[in-house]
Amino acid sequence: HLKELENLFVFPAKPALSVLSVDMRVTDNKKAHNTSSYKNTSLIVRRNKEFIIIIRFDRPFNNQQDNVHLEFMIGNSPDENKGTYITVSFGKEKRDGRWNGRVIGMQGNEVTVGITPDASCIIGRFRTFVTIVTDLGKQRTQRNPDIDLYVLFNAWDPEDLVYMSRDTDRQEYVMNDVGIIFNGEINNISSRAWNFGQFEKGVLDACLLVLDAGKVPLLYRGNAIEVVRQGSALINSQDDDGVLVGSWSGDYSTGTAPTAWTGSPEILLKYAKDGGLPVCFAQCWVFAGVLNTFMRCLGIPTRVVTNYCSAHDNTGNLKTDIILDEDGRVNRSRTRDSVWNYHSWNEVFMRRPDLPERFSGWQVIDCTPQETSDGLYRCGPTSVNAIRDGELSYPFDARFVFAELNSDVIYHQSDKYGNTKVINVDTTYVGKLLITKRMNSNAYEDITSAYKHPEGSLKERETMQMAERRGVSSRDYLPPAEAGVTIELQADTIKIGDNFKLTLNIKNQTRQTCTLSATITGCVVYYTGITSSIFKLDNKAATVDPWKTSSVMIDVKALEYMPYLVEQSNLLFVVYGRIEENGKTLSTMRVVALRPPELTIKVTGTPRVGKDFMVTVSFRNPFNFILKNIQLRLESPGLITTKLKTYDHIAPGGSLQYTETITPQYPGKKVLIACLDCATVRQVTSQLEIFVQ
Repeated sequence: HLKELENLFVFPAKPALSVLSVDMRVTDNKKAHNTSSYKNTSLIVRRNKEFIIIIRFDRPFNNQQDNVHLEFMIGNSPDENKGTYITVSFGKEKRDGRWNGRVIGMQGNEVTVGITPDASCIIGRFRTFVTIVTDLGKQRTQRNPDIDLYVLFNAWDPEDLVYMSRDTDRQEYVMNDVGIIFNGEINNISSRAWNFGQFEKGVLDACLLVLDAGKVPLLYRGNAIEVVRQGSALINSQDDDGVLVGSWSGDYSTGTAPTAWTGSPEILLKYAKDGGLPVCFAQCWVFAGVLNTFMRCLGIPTRVVTNYCSAHDNTGNLKTDIILDEDGRVNRSRTRDSVWNYHSWNEVFMRRPDLPERFSGWQVIDCTPQETSDGLYRCGPTSVNAIRDGELSYPFDARFVFAELNSDVIYHQSDKYGNTKVINVDTTYVGKLLITKRMNSNAYEDITSAYKHPEGSLKERETMQMAERRGVSSRDYLPPAEAGVTIELQADTIKIGDNFKLTLNIKNQTRQTCTLSATITGCVVYYTGITSSIFKLDNKAATVDPWKTSSVMIDVKALEYMPYLVEQSNLLFVVYGRIEENGKTLSTMRVVALRPPELTIKVTGTPRVGKDFMVTVSFRNPFNFILKNIQLRLESPGLITTKLKTYDHIAPGGSLQYTETITPQYPGKKVLIACLDCATVRQVTSQLEIFVQ
């Protein structure tokens, strides 16, 4: 009878729900997701971890009768099949989607829900909507940018490809916003602080703009392997109007000299503000610093690595050819390959489901434009383990990276007709040392053994054989018979503008007295090993008794090299020697990196939240010439954005002082980074760690 009565009377349905407000619980969620550091008012979460939001309706929510969808959309044409339109449903028609959702609790008109983005979800900025579904149709809330949601990679979660198991690793490689990039040369390692600044205001949006400007399909943006490969192409401007224009020309008057930058935020924010116009100029450490920011900002563990004596092999073999004239001088027009004093690239940490399991872990990516890969200037990700074992047939670009570390330096001598013969082979000059910043320290960690087995070991021979099986050309040039005599060059650490002595040590390991005549060429070089001008040519002779070592001093005067110096003040000395008794020849080379003048940072007052303190940067010109058109930068992540001052000139012996008043907003350890730059002296940098109380 009741059923019949129900049919007679139409009971009024509950009035449709309407949404009064959505609380994204930004502070609590960010804390739980390790994203509190981002200076961004929106909610930022990591994949495969639940975040909690509270929806307030105009009446209590009824689980049996009401039907509510939370919708998250990214891109211009959201599509459920492509993962760009996500629906999480609650109430009577709950169905499973890509993201998980659950009702955690109800109180009055408020419903607390938990949402978990899936472990392979697209990263980026999603628009959030609440939709009430009734028989009459759907009622969706209006677009509100305040409830937008950013989703990032999650190094804290074992389901994510970029998972790292140790918290100390995550703190260093995802969360640390300031780092050290090593440079100089192998006998004189120097470093500069770099502001990665991945949490600074606007940087996250700038990194997402890089992906948009590069037209990276949204479909790719959930795959870490794809994101790092695309990123290595997009940070350089070659072929895709990416972030930075590489230049090694020496003339940077139309932009900022690579040596003048102190960090990434200034560069990324300029790129975003100018609507995707490439920023001028960069060299390898600037590329590596910005790529590091880009990756850490999106949540991928990344570090900067420096390879000393890095071969840049223009002919695509494992040989770096150095051509000398008859008289032992470097033939600049015929020497096409070069050995960079150092080259900086990045490593990202991730699983590689596309490769055998042992090739997961650290992967090399490099965005300094050197060679094209699948048609674009990019490099990687290539497994460090695969490089160490000579397994060069896996993606991506393993052969190129292998050559940077394992090329032989071959000295040829050409006669006046242009015929050449091999006079010396150095199998140990290239890839001598690979380092990265040590955890919780500004010192370096030697990671050479991750890339190479010890020189001369059985494992190293096996790697070479494997590399040859994988298509690297074999070493068919044999070094000439041992002369029984070796030569090496030594030099101390020298400041720019100093006179100094080079020592040529000649070691005679034979039972005969030998007479060596040597030609020493001194050239000014870029850090890329490209020679600029020859400033010295010297001939020396020495007689060395059996089983003895003899030393010859070569005087180098500042007035010889100063007029020719190029940006990073490196001098390359090449020695070509001939043993009179048997006509055998020897050669060796040595880079001397000159130390730039000092810059000092001083703090006056105690750095305390809400209280002013003073920072003074000072510099004295030690040269006997005027320095012109000087740029001075000062920055510190979490403390101040980049301050740029320009000075017309500094007279010989003159000095400058720049003072900035700072009012800290947040406590903790901060790093002040300063850099002075002008055409005649580059690489003048300094850093100071302070603690804000």
